[in-house]
Amino acid sequence: MSILHIIGGGMAGSEAAWQAANSGVQVVIHEMRPSVGTFAHKTGNLAEMVCSNSFRSDDDEQNAVGLLHWEMRAADGLIMAMADTHALPAGGALAVDRERFAEAVTRKLHAHPNISISSEEITDLPSSGCWIVATGPLTSAALGDSIRKATGAEALAFFDAIAPIIYADTIDMNVAWKQSRYDKGETEDEQKAYLNCPMTRDEYEAFIDALLAADKTEFRDGEATSTPDPTPYFDGCLPIEVMAERGRETLRFGPMKPVGLTNAHKPDHKPYAVVQLRRDNKLGTLYNMVGFQTKMKYGSQAAVFKMIPGLNDASFARLGGIHRNTFINSPTLLDDQMRLRARPNIRFAGQITGVEGYVESAAMGLLAGRMAAAEIRGAPIPAPPPETAMGALVHHITGGAEAKTFQPMNVNFGLFPPAEGLKPGRRGRKDRYKAYTDRAKAAWSGWLQQAALDAA
Repeated sequence: MSILHIIGGGMAGSEAAWQAANSGVQVVIHEMRPSVGTFAHKTGNLAEMVCSNSFRSDDDEQNAVGLLHWEMRAADGLIMAMADTHALPAGGALAVDRERFAEAVTRKLHAHPNISISSEEITDLPSSGCWIVATGPLTSAALGDSIRKATGAEALAFFDAIAPIIYADTIDMNVAWKQSRYDKGETEDEQKAYLNCPMTRDEYEAFIDALLAADKTEFRDGEATSTPDPTPYFDGCLPIEVMAERGRETLRFGPMKPVGLTNAHKPDHKPYAVVQLRRDNKLGTLYNMVGFQTKMKYGSQAAVFKMIPGLNDASFARLGGIHRNTFINSPTLLDDQMRLRARPNIRFAGQITGVEGYVESAAMGLLAGRMAAAEIRGAPIPAPPPETAMGALVHHITGGAEAKTFQPMNVNFGLFPPAEGLKPGRRGRKDRYKAYTDRAKAAWSGWLQQAALDAA
């Protein structure tokens, strides 16, 4: 039986290896870290989280990413199992202790009898054997060049930013208070999963002025920064400076919106804006600035963020940063089995395919691992139905999206076939989303059962 080789040990590569190995296939993960580092990674652990520590909403009835969580759990996904094991209170979201999570994934993969891990950089696309490329958005330059040569197409790119992390004991709790927006959560820990730093109008205006005036990261190598060819940021992870440049009130209607919160220190006072911090580890010693991805230079970050009430004496465990992400034009390059049309022995999975987010990346790894393993065993399986969250995503990246305007995409109900018998509109949205999730769960369960029968 052929060996499955996986390039990259991030969310997608780790999940792909787990799924294939559990089906009896021998797997080798080729991960260049820690021998070769990247801008964003800090350790050699597999499935290291480099941006947020959140897997976003865990609501599997009203939210597409929550539905994706459900589908991965139903498929015995490693990423979701370890996320559940190392979850932190986060209201209705699924956030994790990032270090313990990555350490747990790494231990599980090292301990699996069908998996071996090689610390090496793969610089060329292999011409033979069964491979999955799951190198993520930080694909090395050498491998990126090999991908371009093999596909005859230029890899697309955009810029992604990461948010700062603050030491909890340096936050002034005489100013900040604990509360999840709208007190969301079933337990007291979940209802108080966030720290909130309030701003008056004058404080907000001064903050915006400082944000706009701060020194920003300079791009190099011909990277566009202005019209008519602006920097192609991913809209789901915009630097706060870019949002502020779109209008002084933009942040108040985005990550700094004051709704659903009551200042515990001044219950009768309505904040003009609120900065939220989310717990980043189980000990509660680190907090992530929610939605505060930034391209400010380090010196400017400390000065500007210390203008936020409650953070005047804050100490940063990690400052924010910006890096170039790479992804391929999947609709033109991949078939519905996620194989490279020009080289069918190679599959792609994860963010390099043009999905965005930890969960979406892991989900595409799950599918690629199962499809590759089934092919190796001589019993190929079809892509899941488009009515499922995974099916909707894989359909989008392998032909459903418009190739000319293809950009990274989070899972959302707009990718699903319309639910019959329900009219569009905000008043019927709750029923419509429930119809989507009910239909998806039935379709996904059926796909898993059929795949199991085919493999028997």
